[in-house]
Amino acid sequence: MRAYSQAKLANLLFTYELARRLDGTGVTANAVHPGAVRTNFGTGLRGGWGITTILGKPFMIGARKGAKTSIYLASSPEVSGTSGKYFAKMKERRSSKESYDEAVAKRLWNESAKLTGVK
Repeated sequence: MRAYSQAKLANLLFTYELARRLDGTGVTANAVHPGAVRTNFGTGLRGGWGITTILGKPFMIGARKGAKTSIYLASSPEVSGTSGKYFAKMKERRSSKESYDEAVAKRLWNESAKLTGVK
């Protein structure tokens, strides 16, 4: 679960840095929390997390409902031009305090560029 949380934080940091780099171009970048979506994620987990995943499935939303916020951001005039934000249930929200650390975001961006050879 720790690795999953770190990956989600990295997604936020990367998205916010991308939005800063795209500022003034007319291209937007936002982060989305789709909700707890019923997918194959967690299949094969053992122990407590495996049991939690199995028991949680009936309470999770389907893929169509999980895609609503992404579709809203891609197509709604209400958020046209909105960039560098975090959305859940089609509303702007605050993400974790750590996700707004610009120095860490820049470091992540630079390391990613170095590792991939993409500038």
